[in-house]
Amino acid sequence: MKFTKKTHSCVRLEKDGRTLVIDPGGFSEEDAAVGADAILVTHEHPDHFDEGRLRAGLEANPEARVWTLRAVAEKLSAAFPGRVRTVGHGDTFTAAGFDVQVHGELHAVIHPDIPRITNVGYLIDGGTVFHPGDALTVPDRPVETLMLPVMAPWNKIAEVIDYVREVKPRRAYDIHDGLLTDVARPIYDNQIGALGGTEHLRLGSGTSAEL
Repeated sequence: MKFTKKTHSCVRLEKDGRTLVIDPGGFSEEDAAVGADAILVTHEHPDHFDEGRLRAGLEANPEARVWTLRAVAEKLSAAFPGRVRTVGHGDTFTAAGFDVQVHGELHAVIHPDIPRITNVGYLIDGGTVFHPGDALTVPDRPVETLMLPVMAPWNKIAEVIDYVREVKPRRAYDIHDGLLTDVARPIYDNQIGALGGTEHLRLGSGTSAEL
């Protein structure tokens, strides 16, 4: 499986000539969803879901499908009938040849005064990849590659480190890093790498690795 990091929380997975894109949001490239055979969206926040980017992907490939939670599906279903599926915690499905399990129900707490919205994570191909969206969800099975949300208004580095320790992936790649400055990156790299207990990796936007 080929993994390509896009800006912020968007990732692109390719296998057997087919492409799966997760969270093409407003911080990601304009064409982040173009070329996708399947698109997964974890929640409705604009850094994870951008309607224009999804529409571009769906219009570029009439066979492309979207799997997401209800709040996002309601914004797309009318324009793309039959092509948008609503999912929730515990669901399993196959998208563009990738086996997907849905884990999680709520976005992490930003502040007690801010109501929590729904958020789901996606476990790909039995644990080869897990993308949690905006939550520190721990799947009920081993994870080889964790997409690790390293910097957000809802987390701190101690929580990120403890999350890596709890999931115990073989490796963790940074995502949700659009707000992380170049000055801060070495601090995060050193602390997560030293304390997380697993291989901690970071790719620049547009670069790829084989999983």
